[in-house]
Amino acid sequence: MIARIVIYLLLMIVLSDLYIDMHYFRKRYHVTWWQRLLWWIPCIGMVVYTCLLASIRNFAPVDLTWLNTYLFLLGMFVVPKTVFAIASFFGWIMRKYITHTPRNWGHYIGVLLGVGAFGVYVYGLTAGVSAIKVNHIDLSFKNLPASFNGYRIVHVSDLHLGTFNGWREKILKAEMDSIEKQHANLICFTGDIQNMRPQEVEAMQAVIRKPMSRTISVLGNHDYTEYIVGSKKEKIAQEIRLVKEEEKGLGWTLLRNQNVIICSPKGEDIYICGTENDGKPPFPNYSNYKKATMGIPKGAFVIMLQHDPSAWKRSILPQTTAQLTLSGHTHGGQMQLFGWRPTSLRQHEDHGLYEQDGRYLYVTAGLGGLVPFRLNMPNEVTVITLHTK
Repeated sequence: MIARIVIYLLLMIVLSDLYIDMHYFRKRYHVTWWQRLLWWIPCIGMVVYTCLLASIRNFAPVDLTWLNTYLFLLGMFVVPKTVFAIASFFGWIMRKYITHTPRNWGHYIGVLLGVGAFGVYVYGLTAGVSAIKVNHIDLSFKNLPASFNGYRIVHVSDLHLGTFNGWREKILKAEMDSIEKQHANLICFTGDIQNMRPQEVEAMQAVIRKPMSRTISVLGNHDYTEYIVGSKKEKIAQEIRLVKEEEKGLGWTLLRNQNVIICSPKGEDIYICGTENDGKPPFPNYSNYKKATMGIPKGAFVIMLQHDPSAWKRSILPQTTAQLTLSGHTHGGQMQLFGWRPTSLRQHEDHGLYEQDGRYLYVTAGLGGLVPFRLNMPNEVTVITLHTK
């Protein structure tokens, strides 16, 4: 994870301190060399910390405490300094070349923005990551069997259970309580139950087994072995272990390019179809829609479970007749500012409900994430009620 953006992180860490040292400690306040050295020691420490995390062979360390501590230090100290340095630099440019005022107002704006960034980060790590929203959606379909009118589906995704160690376990328990209170007819889980290893699921089995009993699920990109380094044999063993945990340990129905029939007491039925992850690079694509829809009769009502919402227009709409697709993966960017989300830069269908020719896609913000931070994008439990037209 850190290795992918290590250059940007190092530039952010070093350049912000370099700017402050050159423009303030040398020119404005004239601090002594040993005071400047004290200033640079935390920066040197963060550089070493960054390089050590970037050198890890896996996507993230086995013990996420090391990653979470790093992200805490980055958000609490490096980001506010960077925000201040950027504002001060542009203020200096404005003063020197445009306004010619005696004061650099960017300095004061930078202080305010830096303090604001600090406060936002603290909120995102605490109250933001603890917030849970139950979202109710009503959808109507022409070919939905009459006996499924009012059928309630709880859609959840992206648990990333390894993140809930320690004090965050209470967040997971609150999420499970929210799911239980919906008294749904069906629970659908659309992937990323783990960060990297099935041991995370085994550790939290007692918390999620009862609230999410009889769940129908698919795998997400984190549920394969893309994020760990090991031999082919070791990776296969890890994937087998996760599948066993979902099917045996949790009692879920895991669909790997398969479908299942849901029958009503009146003899009518709908199909739940699940494909393996269908992502665009660098995410894996193991989907097989022909295999997944095998045996589904023409005109049947089909709900598609697919972790990656980018597959909706690319694969699901042209290759299947699924009237409703449920996805996760994006976490809604884990933050939203004035309607803008980081994930909206990569694709349009990144959070919420989308429709095309009477066919729907719902992308949930999920219930977790490798990085325990959320801002104006709470953990989401979605209740979808089906109606006949």
